[in-house]
Amino acid sequence: MSRLVLIDGSSYLYRAFHALPPLSNAAGEPTGALFGVVNMLRATLKEKPDYVAFVVDAPGKTFRDDLYAEYKANRPPMPDELRAQVQPMCDIVHALGIDILRVPGVEADDVIGTLALAGAADGLEVTISTGDKDFAQLVRPGVILVNTMTGSRTDSDAAVMDKFGVRADQIVDYLALMGDAVDNVPGVDKCGPKTAAKWLAEYNDLDGVMAAAAAMKGKIGESLRAALPRLPLNRELVTIRTDVALEQGPRDLRLREQHVDSLRELYGRYGFTQALRELGGIAAPAAADEAKVSLRGTAAGFARGGDGPAPPVTDPAMAGKGEYETVLSDERLRAWVERLQAAPEFAFDTETDALDAMRARLVGVSLAVEPGTGAYIPVGHDYPGAPAQLPAAQVLDALRPLLEDAGRRKLGQHGKYDIHVLRRHGVEVRGYADDTMLESFVLNSTATRHDMDSLAQRYLGYTTTKFEDVAGKGAKQISFSQVGIDEAGHYAAEDADITLRLHRALAPQLAAQPALEKVYREIEMPLVPVLARIEANGVCIDSAELRRQSADLSARMLAAQQKATALAGRSFNLDSPKQLQAVLFDELGLPALVKTPKGQPSTNEEALEAIAEQHELPRVILEYRGLAKLRSTYTDKLPEMVNPDTGRVHTSYHQAGAATGRLSSSDPNLQNIPIRTDDGRRIRKAFVAPPGRRLMACDYSQIELRIMAHLSEDPGLIRAFEQGVDVHRATAAEVFGRKLEDVSANERRAAKAINFGLMYGMSAFGLAKNLGIDRGQAQDYVALYFSRYPAVRDFMERMRVQAREQGYVETLFGRRLYLNDIHARNQGQRAGAERAAINAPMQGTAADIIKRAMVSVDDWLAGHRARAQMILQVHDELVFEADVDFIDTLRAEVESRMAGAARLRVPLVVDTGVGDNWDEAH
Repeated sequence: MSRLVLIDGSSYLYRAFHALPPLSNAAGEPTGALFGVVNMLRATLKEKPDYVAFVVDAPGKTFRDDLYAEYKANRPPMPDELRAQVQPMCDIVHALGIDILRVPGVEADDVIGTLALAGAADGLEVTISTGDKDFAQLVRPGVILVNTMTGSRTDSDAAVMDKFGVRADQIVDYLALMGDAVDNVPGVDKCGPKTAAKWLAEYNDLDGVMAAAAAMKGKIGESLRAALPRLPLNRELVTIRTDVALEQGPRDLRLREQHVDSLRELYGRYGFTQALRELGGIAAPAAADEAKVSLRGTAAGFARGGDGPAPPVTDPAMAGKGEYETVLSDERLRAWVERLQAAPEFAFDTETDALDAMRARLVGVSLAVEPGTGAYIPVGHDYPGAPAQLPAAQVLDALRPLLEDAGRRKLGQHGKYDIHVLRRHGVEVRGYADDTMLESFVLNSTATRHDMDSLAQRYLGYTTTKFEDVAGKGAKQISFSQVGIDEAGHYAAEDADITLRLHRALAPQLAAQPALEKVYREIEMPLVPVLARIEANGVCIDSAELRRQSADLSARMLAAQQKATALAGRSFNLDSPKQLQAVLFDELGLPALVKTPKGQPSTNEEALEAIAEQHELPRVILEYRGLAKLRSTYTDKLPEMVNPDTGRVHTSYHQAGAATGRLSSSDPNLQNIPIRTDDGRRIRKAFVAPPGRRLMACDYSQIELRIMAHLSEDPGLIRAFEQGVDVHRATAAEVFGRKLEDVSANERRAAKAINFGLMYGMSAFGLAKNLGIDRGQAQDYVALYFSRYPAVRDFMERMRVQAREQGYVETLFGRRLYLNDIHARNQGQRAGAERAAINAPMQGTAADIIKRAMVSVDDWLAGHRARAQMILQVHDELVFEADVDFIDTLRAEVESRMAGAARLRVPLVVDTGVGDNWDEAH
């Protein structure tokens, strides 16, 4: 079984600092805490975990500070000797190949708790490496605690009982009663561990203890009654959250390859001789400089894993650092302009003071015309004592003719960001010819991450300078405008240089595979400026409407909480899986129909749905969760995301995110707004057209089923689409032997489940569950389906065979999806790869089709931008904003171009709606 180790970094650093003597290295730098943490890390890694995270507290307040202003108020500031060891600790952790996690607004404990339960639910063996007693509340099958500094292990409820005198599920109440002096949480006066354990043994939980307070005698009874008002808050403060929204899941935390030379340099500097001995000695200074840890990668692709095409052999001439120049004079600027004019192509990059391209201020521009060289032109470094720089207007005026020349080839890495920044500073980039992120993504979407650092390491064997090397980390990280120009110059020029080198390495690989090069040249690269325009256009938001919706959702959440309390017969935390388990399965006696991989009763959505017919409470909890998610993700958040300069919300689209080629979006994520519920549809009402304009939404109808008909060439499916009949009704007629007009609603529903289920690799077991029928009947449905649509079955088998033989499947347009688990020993992983082999050609083809449609529609819109603009892409839908009197013209043109984006054996049908808001238009 794969292992996940979650290291409580904040706790270990403090404990090591106070436990070990004040050691220092030869230079007088403090090393005591660092020494303790490094030994702990080495011990952890000797156990060979598969996934690891080093979790530390983020700077700033957390939700607990909002609950209780005095939370941790008596903690002294971090001692200077300890603060000096934080950065070296982070450097060593990174060099060991371990991810460091900091999540604002919550504590490290909550991040660990969320990952621990998610990992256990995903079948991982989870170890929490900590010395903090609070984590005992998380112990359960699949989750154990190990104090790596002392060797103690808490791996069961019995172990928790032996150590604390209470069960693991009583630890929260145990801590609430005792309080926590370190965190300034006052407990019951005179209530120590023995008293807390005694009360919980007698009354089971905090609610029971509180209910018995009136009858308690003596001073301790008085103390308990005096503490009653604050005990519910105590319980909330000491409860480790397990529902934190995280960008990384447990399986995203795979232990990376160590940067050995960096470790040698760091261990040598701090005098860790035993650790050095394990590595084989101290690196030479030059080698250590070459081995800086590489973590840059903002706004890049997120795919991980896989082998795919082998990386090219690194050219030894390109293995060293480049020759870079910082341009500070008119003369050198003119010289570089002349070099750019003489070059057949050049790479460019921008440096800014923020990650949001719609708000970032330009700090400098970097350029490269040949491998190994580069220039940085600073224009916005404003720290005290910064040298004089050329004015931004002068630099942009000099570069504008080159950047705006459509006939001059420009290269970038995730260049959409730079296109945005330059546009906002008065330069419209044209001739953007190649993007190394997209070259890598098209070559193999799953072979590696597609950020510059990962690509440089994989394809060039080169370790880049990371942003943290020049700007610092965490609370001490500075804006790039504050970075010294010498350091900034090397870092920024390297970006342009490495982009050029990567293009020279990746372009031949694409050229060797004409089908992939065609996907890159005809779909992905033309889409870059289209997405940039859509993002820049943005969408108008009715913030007042969203505030009304938030108020309504809050009121209904409160009502749901009150109803749940009444149904349970007591108050409990609806967000706590542990408390839900106790109420639903222990107290109400409902059956645990869905279990976690470790056999515990699950409280996820599927589990609650399974018992919703047996008691009203599960349905109330599901309602509460749905309302809470809508409020936190959309109605509360969207008004905060309105750009103050444009008055609109601007999402970011990611081309190199989903392996199948589907676009994803973030900040905000518009792909996940629910459309099957009234509350979800209400959110779309807040996406509005400005005065004098309307919104138009154009959505492909059943596109993946149509692609299935085309790829399988099944006569029955093709006939249904050609005749324009309801395909689910037609399928029901075929499967159940009915006339179209005689098909019942339940039969159509079953046929729809079969159509979509089989397309996504659903088994008979899954179909039975979906339809609420027994497995034998579901198997009969599947057999009937394949007897009527035999070509569909043949297509599915062809895809499985192709995946096994080639290691990949393809879309209609030649995009490949490599299936790394198709030969996995694990049956579940192999089955998942086979399901992907069936679905990926359809989902990927649908992605390619809508991208082609976007490029075509945008090309036509070039002559009508004052009258209409494309503002959103969501799944198979495009949304436009247009003048009222231009809607009919727009509709005819968009429908024609979307329908003509591919030639299939069945027609592509586009459903269109128009309205004052997105809900009306959808």
